[in-house]
Amino acid sequence: MRVSAEVCVVPVGTGRSLSELIAECVAVLDAAGLTVELHAHGTNVDGEWDAVMSAIRRCHERLHERGAPRIHTTIKANTDAERASSAQEKVQHVRAHLPDEGARE
Repeated sequence: MRVSAEVCVVPVGTGRSLSELIAECVAVLDAAGLTVELHAHGTNVDGEWDAVMSAIRRCHERLHERGAPRIHTTIKANTDAERASSAQEKVQHVRAHLPDEGARE
């Protein structure tokens, strides 16, 4: 089953800056062969359910190895029994209804 998910991984107890650890997670997701789109408040991930969930688990394992004592992760997942669509396609469908879309890109 294909899934489009938004994942927000927050290492706790690692200091103020999280960017280096988040980059580790993005690298794990990329290495899993998933479609990954980083944004300011999380990461969109598209792929097969088991591959996505396994990669999120590997993110946790990697961050614990890097010294994060706790990790809080929020996952929003979307599946569709009738057709698979990526997070990017969902955004494009909404943008198609916005006036002056060309000025927003």
